[in-house]
Amino acid sequence: MPPLRIVFMGTAALACPSLAALTQTPEFQVIGAVTQPDRPKGRALHRQPSPVKLASASHQFPVLQPERARDESFIQELRRLAPDLIVVVAYGQILPKAILELPRFGCLNVHASLLPKYRGAAPIQWAILNDEPETGVTIMQMDEGLDTGGILAGETTPIGSDDNSQTLHDRLAAIGAELLVKTIPGHVAGRIIPGQQPEAGATYARKITKEDGRLDWNQPARGLWNRVRALVPWPGAYTFLPTSPKATLLKIWQAEPVETPVGRPGEVLDAGKNGIVIGCGQGAVRILSLQREGARRLTAAEFLAGHALKAGSKLE
Repeated sequence: MPPLRIVFMGTAALACPSLAALTQTPEFQVIGAVTQPDRPKGRALHRQPSPVKLASASHQFPVLQPERARDESFIQELRRLAPDLIVVVAYGQILPKAILELPRFGCLNVHASLLPKYRGAAPIQWAILNDEPETGVTIMQMDEGLDTGGILAGETTPIGSDDNSQTLHDRLAAIGAELLVKTIPGHVAGRIIPGQQPEAGATYARKITKEDGRLDWNQPARGLWNRVRALVPWPGAYTFLPTSPKATLLKIWQAEPVETPVGRPGEVLDAGKNGIVIGCGQGAVRILSLQREGARRLTAAEFLAGHALKAGSKLE
């Protein structure tokens, strides 16, 4: 049999292991990649290619970058490629019916949650923010809804206390890639019947904003610890140190909850070589790694060597 002709649609780094797995499987032939247009990034706002475009550079297939996936000119390009299957991973646009119905085996999506939980843009971050004990990957037959299609396969992984969004992202990307190449043959052969998603338990994981990183010290310590972990590397959890003439932003990279001592929310309870302990609405948080705005990331001990931060001070 000739290899299965696949068009891959993805943008973010989460998608790259799945693209690599497809290109390394002899039964599949990736005939094109579709990704978002180059976007301005960094302080200089230079246009940068997506991770998927960079990952495609070593291959011979074309890379398409439509501004809108529903543009008729782009749909015509897809028709000319004549894919048997379209695989979508972290692409960033909802596909119209014309694309969903174009390949004879439809469109499959690799989603980084256990659907129907955490449909939407930021399932990894919200799983940690909501203190979930586990998450996983779902392979889904796409429909016109937002992550509402029939489930073909899924795999679960625990969320450990040493996980943050970056470590969980990398693990889920690898799990998704392996599960994808295992699932496609059964799907194409008709051996896997998509299971309808139950509406009970369905949740939506909205896009994370920079404002989500602001730490509210009135919250319980565990919730603040989860927020620090969930927002690594972007946008990062942050607080403010009162300074003159304006408050100094402190980005918190690593922390841990502690039960004692207890103090007022935002109060520095201890500052030493073992970390900076801050009172919360319930319990306290020990800051282990932080970064002053415009400076480099430091351990708490390194930070305290250059910044006077005494017990009784208050973060905002």
